[in-house]
Amino acid sequence: MIVVDNSVLVRFWLPGDFAELAEAAKERDGAWAAPILWRAEFRNVLAGYLRRKLLTEAEANAAYLNAQKDLGAQEYTVPTERIMKLVLASDCTAYDCEYVALAQDLGVPLVTTDELILRAFPKNAVPLEKFAKQK
Repeated sequence: MIVVDNSVLVRFWLPGDFAELAEAAKERDGAWAAPILWRAEFRNVLAGYLRRKLLTEAEANAAYLNAQKDLGAQEYTVPTERIMKLVLASDCTAYDCEYVALAQDLGVPLVTTDELILRAFPKNAVPLEKFAKQK
């Protein structure tokens, strides 16, 4: 199991650059987990795709439902206290720290493309490209 943040979910479920890396990561470890926060972040990205007419409403809804189905029971709530400790230890947003806290709590890596997370939490965060290319 790995924790994936919205940057990876978007690359896997929506058309765009680096989809092949997300697909390779999924092949390497198909058990993905995320905090429930992923839902709002993913919907926000979908809104941008809709407004730029990169997806139809039906395609956006299908992408969300597919991602939700894929995560299944691997959605978690994260205690605020854990998130705030990580916020104080970094320059990352509370949103980003929620993914880090979940990875720490589960004892698994956080796979991301977010450079700030990667710099702030090198013991927990792994770049998507590196994870996808590991054998």
